[in-house]
Amino acid sequence: MGEAELEGNDTHVTKSSPKLTVLPLIALIFYEVSGGPFGIEDSVKAGGGPLLSLLGFLIFPLIWSIPEALVTAELATSFPENGGYVLWISAAFGPFWGFQEGFWKWFSGVMDNALYPVLFLDYLKHSFPIFNQTIARIPALLGITASLTYLNYRGLNIVGFSAVGLAIFSLCPFVVMGVLSIPRIRPKQWLVVDFRNVNWRGYFNSMFWNLNYWDKASTLAGEVENPSRTFPKALLGAVVVVVASYLVPLLAGTGALDVPSSEWSDGYFAEIGMLIGGVWLKWWIQAASAMSNMGLFEAEMSSDAFQLLGMSEMGMLPSIFSLRSKYGTPTISILFSATGVVFLSSMSFQEIIEFLNFLYSMGMLLEFAAFLKLRIKKPDLHRPYKVPLQTFGATALCIPPSLLLILVMCLASLKTFIVSGIVIILGFCLYPTIEHAKVRKWVGFNTASMPSENVVETLPIVHQQHKEAIDEASVSLLSELPDIKNELQASEITSEGVLKME
Repeated sequence: MGEAELEGNDTHVTKSSPKLTVLPLIALIFYEVSGGPFGIEDSVKAGGGPLLSLLGFLIFPLIWSIPEALVTAELATSFPENGGYVLWISAAFGPFWGFQEGFWKWFSGVMDNALYPVLFLDYLKHSFPIFNQTIARIPALLGITASLTYLNYRGLNIVGFSAVGLAIFSLCPFVVMGVLSIPRIRPKQWLVVDFRNVNWRGYFNSMFWNLNYWDKASTLAGEVENPSRTFPKALLGAVVVVVASYLVPLLAGTGALDVPSSEWSDGYFAEIGMLIGGVWLKWWIQAASAMSNMGLFEAEMSSDAFQLLGMSEMGMLPSIFSLRSKYGTPTISILFSATGVVFLSSMSFQEIIEFLNFLYSMGMLLEFAAFLKLRIKKPDLHRPYKVPLQTFGATALCIPPSLLLILVMCLASLKTFIVSGIVIILGFCLYPTIEHAKVRKWVGFNTASMPSENVVETLPIVHQQHKEAIDEASVSLLSELPDIKNELQASEITSEGVLKME
């Protein structure tokens, strides 16, 4: 990465740096959450048949994905800066809990990202058995990680449009499979379920794993063009794409073929493709799966790196994490996240999923609590997009997903409780250590002080003359400002106040 031109303590991107628009942001959110139907096959096996799997991907988005997306839309547009949920928690509960949120989410994100180079090789080894051998596998893992990390370094806009291309390539074979399966569909096969063989622990973990991480894109809010309009649209578009990418292959595979649920496991969609379309479709699905893992890696790496950058800009981490390359990317933050990926890639797939789910659940409970506290304590906080519910409705919106989070945590193994406990204790110790380093001036920090509960006092509020326009914009995720006047008013509000750190 010798091309990088670090700009000392200047952490600002040049004006020419391109911003993310709706389509690239939809693709990045899609890859943060899903990346395609790869990995959902286990839901059929764990659910004892197609019925619970299909119902899960219809119901879980309503009680989990949509509430999380709505909360993310409101808070990401209220705090349109890099750091995302770290800002929300800091504003609601103070910098200590903001730091813990950032540490948990970053750690779970790096663990998640460690999966994708491994899965990439797992698909290639079916055609190239040499990747089963350590002598070839380790250099390949390092090479893939380095190559994808370099792509992240070259610029977030490149990553966004790369994700668009990868998403189209990854989903096309399943569209073809869905069309080819229509003459063979037998709807009664969708109703099959054997409750004696339902693995509830595996079922809930599968649903949660495939439908979480809607909030990750908030860490890129400072890189988004007009976030108050772009974020709600992108989140809605991503919800539709994710749910459709799960339901279409499941409906096609379970409706067109009568196979035992025990056959459904990771990678089985390739076999379904061969049975429905032939060998060419199987190869296409395998290639799409490999490419999807690349997209997943890129999206996760971007969010993790820009989260560290945002925390550095707040003064929570040393200023070195906010240094940017000539492409506007946080070079040191990317390298730090990539190093974590290399070290964690030796863990098993199931261990990683359970560990990151536990840490992610704790972080999400904090986010829902921050959403409600800011609604109650700071009703006049400027919210370019506002979930169209009052306090009671907002509380009711958060209860079902919160119960799901608690259930996922309760289903964790003893080993997960121990490992997660160690990570939590480490986060508790890191905060005072970093504060001490700041006081002693052992390393350089940005001049902005850490946000606290009082930070909301310095945030822009919605003035009375603007409330009507803002309320109209809050009716739905696709709502538009009614006329140019209101659009200019909203722009004025945004320019009047930005997040100020004392």
